[in-house]
Amino acid sequence: MPARECSRTACSRPAVSSLTFVYEDSTAVLGPLSRSSEPHAYDLCREHATRMTAPRGWELLRVAGGGEASDDLVALADAVRHRPAPTQQPSPPAPGDPRGSADQGGQSERHLHVVRGTDD
Repeated sequence: MPARECSRTACSRPAVSSLTFVYEDSTAVLGPLSRSSEPHAYDLCREHATRMTAPRGWELLRVAGGGEASDDLVALADAVRHRPAPTQQPSPPAPGDPRGSADQGGQSERHLHVVRGTDD
């Protein structure tokens, strides 16, 4: 299977990163190259990934991942899409609420959280 190329016009360098957009949050997520070509993601070579900037008014999240392919980029974009607004604080479950129970029938919810560095 041939290596995927950069999605930028007239660039034929090999792709090393995948870029996706979370439109409702005005966020662009740039991370490791996804294992498979995603229809709503853009594959970028090292040069274009390094020079990538977010559109005005948007936030760019750079996800470290070295040169290894990942399936986590879409999961990360979904997590960003579903994160609470910055002013919202999730309220703790009320006493007796099954969502607050430590045992949820063997099921536990997993969530990705965006952690911002001090220089962001």
